[in-house]
Amino acid sequence: MAHQINTEIIINASPEKVWAVLSNFKEYRNWNPFVNAISGDMIVGKKINIIVQGMKIKPELLVFEKNKELRWVGHLLVNGIFDGEHFFILVDNGNGTTTFKHGEIFKGILIPMLKNFLENKMKKSYLKMNEKLKELVEK
Repeated sequence: MAHQINTEIIINASPEKVWAVLSNFKEYRNWNPFVNAISGDMIVGKKINIIVQGMKIKPELLVFEKNKELRWVGHLLVNGIFDGEHFFILVDNGNGTTTFKHGEIFKGILIPMLKNFLENKMKKSYLKMNEKLKELVEK
C-alpha cells in the first residue's frame, strides 16, 4: 500500500537563494515548524540525523543535489511497516522564481490506518514549512 503527499509553492527568488536557506540546517530550529534539525554528512547512501516535530529519525540520504533536490528515506523499525521517502525539489521557472515541491511517498502495511493522519496533520505541516521557507527567502 502506498500514499503520496505533494505540496508546492512559488518562491520569488532563484533556486540558489532558496537552496541557501534550505541547506542551512543549523538554522532550522529558528524558522522551520516541521523539520527541527538535520545533521550529519550529506553523503548519498549514508544515514543522517533528523528531528521532525520532536521525533528523532535516522534516514538514508538518497539525493543531495545543490540548488535542485534533497531526498531521504526512513523506515519505522524495518522496511515494509511504515516507510517514508521525503523530498524537496527546486524547479527554476526561468523568470526569477522557483517552484518548491515538498512531499513524501509513504509505503507499508500501516498506511491504511494512517491515511487520514497523513493527509490532515502531515500535509498541513508541509504547507506550514513551505510558507515559512517562502517568507524567509523573500525577506
